[in-house]
Parts: sequence; C-alpha cells; structure tokens
Amino acid sequence: MKGRGDSGGVRIQGTDCLRLRMRSPSVDNSFLSYSLILDTHQRWMMNQSSHGATMPSLNQDIIRRIPVRLPPLPVQRRIAGILSAYDELMENNRRRIRLLEAMVRALYREWFVRPCQAGKLPKGWEMKKVAQVAEVNRAQINARNAPDELHYIDISSVSPGQIDTITTYAFADAPGRARRIVQHGDVLWSCVRPNRRSHALVMHPEPNTIASTDFAVLTATKVPFTFLYFTTTTDDFVGYLANNATGAAYPAVTTATFEKADLLIPPVPLLKKFGDATIPMAEQIHTLQRQTANLRRTCDLLLPRLLSGQVAL
Repeated sequence: MKGRGDSGGVRIQGTDCLRLRMRSPSVDNSFLSYSLILDTHQRWMMNQSSHGATMPSLNQDIIRRIPVRLPPLPVQRRIAGILSAYDELMENNRRRIRLLEAMVRALYREWFVRPCQAGKLPKGWEMKKVAQVAEVNRAQINARNAPDELHYIDISSVSPGQIDTITTYAFADAPGRARRIVQHGDVLWSCVRPNRRSHALVMHPEPNTIASTDFAVLTATKVPFTFLYFTTTTDDFVGYLANNATGAAYPAVTTATFEKADLLIPPVPLLKKFGDATIPMAEQIHTLQRQTANLRRTCDLLLPRLLSGQVAL
C-alpha cells in the first residue's frame, strides 16, 4: 500500500481509496500519509497475530481517530522527502521491469507469432507436447531427503509474472503442501484457477526453495527457459488451461494437463537466438526485482524510526 499527498489532501490506497482534506498549514500531506500507512500496517499486524484474519476496511471516521505524532513542519517535510525518495527509486525500478518485459514479449510475438499468422507452419517448425520439451514436477522432497529448513512459495504468494513473498520454515513446521523442488529457470504455474494467471519465472532461488503442490513446476529440457516461460503464459495457453480445468467451485488442472498441452516449436537455431537475446533481460529483471525488495525492506525499517523520532535529522 502506498500513500501520496498533493495540494488537495491525502490519499490512502488499498482496496478502496480514501481522500482526506487537510486544512491545517502545520501538516505536510505526504508526512501524514506515511504516518497513516504505518498505523494501518501496525493495526493489521496486531489483528493478524491475534485473530489470523484480514483487517476490516478503513473509512474516514476510523482514520480521523488515529493519533498522529506531528513534529515541526520542516521536520515533517524532511521525513516525507526521505521516504518519497525510496518510493521513487522503487517505482523507477518497476517501470524498467515493465519495459524489459514488454521488450521480451514484443520479441516473442515478432519471432514466433507473426510467422504463423498466415495459417501455415514455417519450414522446420513443429507442434510438440510440453512433455517433449520440458519436465513437469520433476522433483519433490519427502521425509527422507528433507532439509532442516526450507523456503516456501505458496500459491497466494505468486501474482501474474512474479513471486511476491517467500516464507522460511523449519521442515517440521512447514505446510504439508511444501513439496515441489524449484530451481533456477523453472516456470511456476498455479494449478488452481489458472484464469488468474498466477505464474512466475524462478530466477536464482535460495537452496532448498520449495513450492506448494498446488503448483506445476515446468523445467525446460529442449528449449531455453525464457521461451518456455513466454510460450506457456500466452493468452492461448491460459485459455487452454482454463478450458481444461475441472471442478465448479475450485477449478484446477493437473500435471497431465500441462504435459499434454501443444506448443509450436521453431528450429533450434532460432530458439538459441531467442535464448541468447532474452536470458540477459531476464537476469536484469531479476536484479531489479531484488533491488526493489531490498529498498522495500529498508524503507519498512526506516519508516517507524523516522516517524517516532528515533532517527535524528
């Protein structure tokens, strides 16, 4: 969640957006926004630890009752400036990631979609099953080969195109679904509600990174992993998964659904050329994502210290 001030008031962004009008000349809107974000986060954490439930929706009456520590206006502005600088760095990284992803998608369309739009396969291209160019759910842990500690990816932790959070557990405390071993270059695809497009490319994971059994883990064997990722996340592939999902209330696909999926595979030289062009881009995206995560952690640590006056300015 991110809040920003402007000349007209403060916005608190979440499921809904609340706008509060600030009339006091002694309050910096951006500073107030960050203060409300911190308070809301702390209340959510307390609610999670005591009830394990989500925080009720905010409204203006609740926000007006939140006590806010107000240092002198120049100090408010310095604090807001520091935190805004972190926000701007993170947003710049996100823009660069979106640009790189768009470049790879455009390259994929130009090389592998356009040549087939005439309805006839170019010379040397073949239709193959996923199982012919990748392994699905190649390896998993069990009690005999389990590590003492693992890093767990749950389906709720993956949004379209990225892994949002990874949780570390002792093996004895890990969820029972923590079984799928993932490695660099693997493609994660949620088997549950595939129309939601919960998929991600795994890049340089920590040792003993494990995904839920609600995922299909695709490991490229005959194609570059970037090609496998982009060809299994097209609208056509998502449509194939959605059409083959079973279960009305909890639609899901199986390992076999992935293995039997048809992929259009170009000749090896073109595949290699695509890998040579796009794997460095994937590496750059991964670096930017790590930088953004580090900035987010630093900002989260700095925010309460700045607002409480623990950090001298």
